[in-house]
Amino acid sequence: MLLTLLLASNVLNAQQVPDPKIYDAVQWRLIGPFRGGRADGVTGVKGSDHSYYFASTGGGIWKTVDSGKTWKAVSDGFFGGSMGAVSVAESDTSVVYAGGGEKTVRGNVSFGYGVWKSADAGKTWARAGLDKSRFISRLKIHPSNPDVVYAAVLGDIFKPDATRGVFKSVDGGANWEKVLFVSEVAGAVDLVLDPTNPEILYATTWEIKRTPYSLESGGPGSKMFKSSDGGKTWDELSAKETFPKGTLGIMGITVSPVNSNRLFAIIENENGGVFTSKDAGETWEKVNGDRNLRQRAWYYSRIYADTQNEETLYVLNVDYHKSTDGGKTFKNFEAPHGDHHDLWIDPQNNQRMIIADDGGAQVSEDAGSTWSTMMNQPTSQFYRVITDNSFPYRIYGAQQDNSTLRIRHRNDGGAITENDWEPTAGGESGWIAPDPLDNDIVYGGSYGGYLTRENHRTGTSRSVNVYPNNPMGHGAEDMKYRFQWNFPILFSPHDPKMLYTASNQMHRSNNGGQSWAVFSPDLTRNDKSKLGPSGGPITKDNTSVEYYATIFTGAESPLKKGVIWAGSDDGLVHVTQDNGATWQNVTPKDMPEWLQINSIEASPFDAAEAYFAATGYKSGNYEPYLYKTKDYGKTWTKITSGIDPEHFTRVVRADPVKRGMLYAGTETGMYYSKDDGASWHSLQLNFPIVPITDLAIKENNLIAATQGRSFWIIDDLTVLHQAEPGLENKPFHLYKPQDSYRIDGVKKESATAGTNRPGGVLVYSFLKEKPKDELKIEFLDDKNQPLRVFSTKGINGDTLKVKEGANEFNWNLRVENATGFDSLIMWAANLRGPKVVPGTYKVRMTLDGQALEQSFKVLADPRYESTQEDLVAQYDFLLGVRNKLTETHETIKLIRAYRSELDSLETKPENLEAIKAEMQEIEETLYQTQNRSGQDPLNFPIRLNNKLAHLNSVVGNGDYKPTDGAVEVRKELTEKIDVQLARFKKLEKEQISRILNIEEMRTKLEIKK
Repeated sequence: MLLTLLLASNVLNAQQVPDPKIYDAVQWRLIGPFRGGRADGVTGVKGSDHSYYFASTGGGIWKTVDSGKTWKAVSDGFFGGSMGAVSVAESDTSVVYAGGGEKTVRGNVSFGYGVWKSADAGKTWARAGLDKSRFISRLKIHPSNPDVVYAAVLGDIFKPDATRGVFKSVDGGANWEKVLFVSEVAGAVDLVLDPTNPEILYATTWEIKRTPYSLESGGPGSKMFKSSDGGKTWDELSAKETFPKGTLGIMGITVSPVNSNRLFAIIENENGGVFTSKDAGETWEKVNGDRNLRQRAWYYSRIYADTQNEETLYVLNVDYHKSTDGGKTFKNFEAPHGDHHDLWIDPQNNQRMIIADDGGAQVSEDAGSTWSTMMNQPTSQFYRVITDNSFPYRIYGAQQDNSTLRIRHRNDGGAITENDWEPTAGGESGWIAPDPLDNDIVYGGSYGGYLTRENHRTGTSRSVNVYPNNPMGHGAEDMKYRFQWNFPILFSPHDPKMLYTASNQMHRSNNGGQSWAVFSPDLTRNDKSKLGPSGGPITKDNTSVEYYATIFTGAESPLKKGVIWAGSDDGLVHVTQDNGATWQNVTPKDMPEWLQINSIEASPFDAAEAYFAATGYKSGNYEPYLYKTKDYGKTWTKITSGIDPEHFTRVVRADPVKRGMLYAGTETGMYYSKDDGASWHSLQLNFPIVPITDLAIKENNLIAATQGRSFWIIDDLTVLHQAEPGLENKPFHLYKPQDSYRIDGVKKESATAGTNRPGGVLVYSFLKEKPKDELKIEFLDDKNQPLRVFSTKGINGDTLKVKEGANEFNWNLRVENATGFDSLIMWAANLRGPKVVPGTYKVRMTLDGQALEQSFKVLADPRYESTQEDLVAQYDFLLGVRNKLTETHETIKLIRAYRSELDSLETKPENLEAIKAEMQEIEETLYQTQNRSGQDPLNFPIRLNNKLAHLNSVVGNGDYKPTDGAVEVRKELTEKIDVQLARFKKLEKEQISRILNIEEMRTKLEIKK
């Protein structure tokens, strides 16, 4: 399994790095958003009305068993990354094949890891060959033999590659034979089997190449083929007389299941469009040249025949288009998201479909009249991540082919939903920079040098481009300033009004973008041969994603004003130490040319230190490149030891608290170093295999932006800070807890929403073995008074659960709840114990008699203006309420126990009925005994206990001292309750104790006198 290999590749030296088992209770948390990102392959399951799969372009394989209401990532734990194809065997629907790499070769495209096979409908997977195929666009399975499978392989689109064409396996992927090959620069892009004869195959090949500065679609290698003998021999259909002449590009093909002689094709060509053949490919006729069907051909060009009607077909593009007259005319339709890439139509029911687009996958059961939602798939692709200074802080990113957004990293509820996020400044591809003085002012970028200033408070937006000359459709050679579509935008850490951005030069503004000053020369190679228009030879594609010779990343030292670093996408690193007056080219001399400097990190400990991550994957170089300097770039050290040689690096960040602790995000895995990069080790934990595009560190949290799995976070890096070699040999270890805010929140797993951080403090520990007798966790105040106790032996029905190895325990900062009783029903009230006030506390862990202690702080929620005295007053008030409720409810429990015992006496005392009558009167004054269901209090007036418990809800709402009214009501209620409690105690002492052994009964009920 790829995940196992990923972890195993890091051979741990116990003398240098801690064993992961001592800290692996620390896990990554999926924040979301649950808003679908690009999908490139889909399939349904024949014979099932509700099961479907889709291939996410970065996030693995997903499955639904409820027609798209919920989705599950079934590849997690086995493989992940970019997926281009998924197919289910018709003869045995438990057999599923998945192919890595995608046909939608955008500027942010990622390769895959070959073919994977499941024999149990996606529960488990095994490798099935073609490991270095990089990009697989189609998988087709023989309809009666699931071991016979064909793969359309694009191969390595970044360089010439022999692993291209159509491959066939007859043993379920154990071995593959290349059955169709055109050239080292042309791979197979579409592949279909004749539904009536699986020995007949149709395939198209595509000459495609993507470089850091261009996309080329089309050439001599783009062809169409037919095989009538299962791939042994092939006839070139594109050489037929009636096939369009001239240069061909990408082509999609489909066969009508109703009439296997009827073919349809969508062809990129100067005279391209929709073509049909009525004689199985011998002759062709153009039926539609509408550009809406073939615009931006490289990104689309898929065509599908309806499974029940010969004249009905679909063409996918920005919209999806449907024809009912054999392609002569089309009507356009929209699924929940645009940019459509794949379609599956049930062979037995043409009303049942699944479509893939830039918003994930959606299911229709009425031929497209309605579709399932895209808002339940956490497959968003993000380019960068940054946080703000709000509380709780927000995470910002730009989602590919969607809006930018900002999302709370936690809330006071149970899940992170759409209520916790909103669109913000910029567009799908840009950096984002919240104003450090006002987080409701946000700057964001997009393609074409577009830069906007969003005011969330007023809902207004302003364009503040450096040079608002729309470049769309032009090559980079025409630009005064070359802005990559992912151009940097950042604020100075020393001057909160100074905003930086970068084209091929550095720009800054101190007036919110009203004016911009250039403060650098061209900091790129400025190679004119790489600045022409992108696309061709048939269709140009200039969106600024291919703009080259641009500054791609930058950072200013947080320690020394005016020390600014810049890295270009053509492989140069520059630094200025005098705020831009002069710049030095400090590119490492041993680094390959033309690498993209993807991220730069200025050290939080020394202004002369910096780190950068570089990639060369768009040139076919998949090596990791991380460098560090300690002398302003005069010398550099490459720091990649321990990183897999094909896990190319996208980002490196330095921990601002623990010197020498670094984090690196790669194409395939997450790494950390505790020795300033001298050695790297896996930090994958439960993180899915997905490209990690950026990292941010905030409040000892590590946030990862991914290209296909939204945002993830580690909530407590301090455990990793403390983890040391040798701890695994101790009987147990208690980590010092991170200081924690006094806020609520529940960790609640959901298939449709992000996972929240639980409120309170997270306590991490390591147990070499499970407890032989008892493990106890106690929380104590600064006077060593116990506040809450948890035990593996159970306390008040609450049993602490632990396991051998690393453990996480969450204390919600609340003391014990008030005592309740069976069938207690109240309205607008609760029994919760109050949260402790801000201050210093201890956690004590006792294992089989041996104890360890650690201190931690509880921090005030900064959203409240309350003083410490206010919070103490609230705590004391609520503690008093809790204690009185406990006393009240214990009295009710005693009354009920006494009543039951008195009724069971064989010899009835003369005053029995009088005693029972008085107990009943006391109970009914304290509690509404007629309540039997949750809404009975609307019919039977609540009593004193409910009124008092209501104050627990009212005064416990927020972090404020009690109101005068609350104090007055509590005094009144407590006095009334005390009257009844005194009355009961008198009755108990003077009469009940003469009949029953009340001490024994109190002990049995665990009620103190």
